[in-house]
Amino acid sequence: MKLRQWQAECIDKALEQYRSGNTHFMCLATPGAGKTMMASLLAKKLLEKGDIDLVVCLSPSVIVSEDFKSELKLQTGKRLDGKLGSSGCSLTYQAMLSLGNDFWTLLSEFRVFVIFDEIHHCAGNGAQNANAWGERIISQIQGKAAFTLALTGTPWRSDSIPIVLARYCESRYIHCDYSYGLSQAITDGVCRTPRLTLIDNDQIVFRQGNERCFYSSFSELLEQADCSYQNLVENEALVIYMIGKANQKLNQLRKQIPDAGGLIVATSVAHARQIHHLLEAQFNEVADIATYLEDDAISIIQNYKNSSKKWIISVGMISEGTNLPRLRVCCHLTRVKTELHFRQMLGRILRVNGPVAGEGFLYMPAEPTLTEFAHRVAEDIPKENVVSFDSMPNSKSGEPESSAKALESGSSLELSLSGITSHENNPDNLACADSLLARSYDATLNMPGRFKSEMLSFNGLVFV
Repeated sequence: MKLRQWQAECIDKALEQYRSGNTHFMCLATPGAGKTMMASLLAKKLLEKGDIDLVVCLSPSVIVSEDFKSELKLQTGKRLDGKLGSSGCSLTYQAMLSLGNDFWTLLSEFRVFVIFDEIHHCAGNGAQNANAWGERIISQIQGKAAFTLALTGTPWRSDSIPIVLARYCESRYIHCDYSYGLSQAITDGVCRTPRLTLIDNDQIVFRQGNERCFYSSFSELLEQADCSYQNLVENEALVIYMIGKANQKLNQLRKQIPDAGGLIVATSVAHARQIHHLLEAQFNEVADIATYLEDDAISIIQNYKNSSKKWIISVGMISEGTNLPRLRVCCHLTRVKTELHFRQMLGRILRVNGPVAGEGFLYMPAEPTLTEFAHRVAEDIPKENVVSFDSMPNSKSGEPESSAKALESGSSLELSLSGITSHENNPDNLACADSLLARSYDATLNMPGRFKSEMLSFNGLVFV
């Protein structure tokens, strides 16, 4: 198999570093660049050279773990199912916490190569500041594995705790042994060029009680009014407008690429079902839904991957490392606003699956934090016109039309808000998740709603 240039360079550098006596190697490569294949081929070379006996791969989610297991088997020609006679295993970080002493003694009895996928989930440089995953790596793997490889596409955390096993420069930037950025990946044809569309509105009327206020942008509304970002992304008219624009783009792409797919990232299970209903009612489109509450979420994602269906809606299940290269369009309708999450969502639509890289299209509200993240992506690719703004059309006739027609005619689109959608806060529901990533997504971000007597209107009109 022909390697991409960056993969070959990274493998050579890792082998050189291992030969010099440094047993840990950290690779930073932009999401979608092909880290899984690179790591699998590095494992193959170490096995062929007789430098290792076993391979252990750790990932943040079940679906990524399964993808890694398949790629390792494909490249090495060996089973990594953890059963008798296999050459190792591929597990989630959460499953790692359940491993007993019988497993950990393998690291002292055999030469084990350990791969850490998306290492930024594992934090700490000691027992005093490590999270659960980081602590287990420090206590059971650090200094005991023959070689270790850390992979990341987003080498930072939302807290101030250092990434486990990482080295930091005096400037407090993380030291990576090999780096491969988005700009170079686009130049090489390894990743698609991102096109980020920020949706805004310049005629907003907000009512709370008897008070009536006017705002000229989402930024102004969120800063000055008692309106949360969650209120915004749950609003039906905004959702319809955003998925309508995204659906138009996907229809255009599918004329040339029949299996091109679209991802909508929702903020809750109820939100995902609302979006599913609106897709069908407004645009006659059917979508798959993959959330942590579905018993067969992994199967739903895999079936979507191997089909030519247009849309899939996700809550916490399609994230970093999820390999769905036919995705080309994404609607960012989640209330999660960290740069790590933003970059990883963008990475879902930048994976190349053909001879021509093409483009990936992301639609999102023009919320200040997301706008800043979008401009940072643009700074990474100075030669491309990455960011554009789209304003929801102004009212001309004063008569509301269906949202599907509004997208064609440019007439009014209105948005109203009468309360906050209830969310899933039952702890029992969280136990249904297939991975800690899915569980922690809802456990840390779902906050109990409180009823607000409010109305929010775009284009100067208010309706309920």
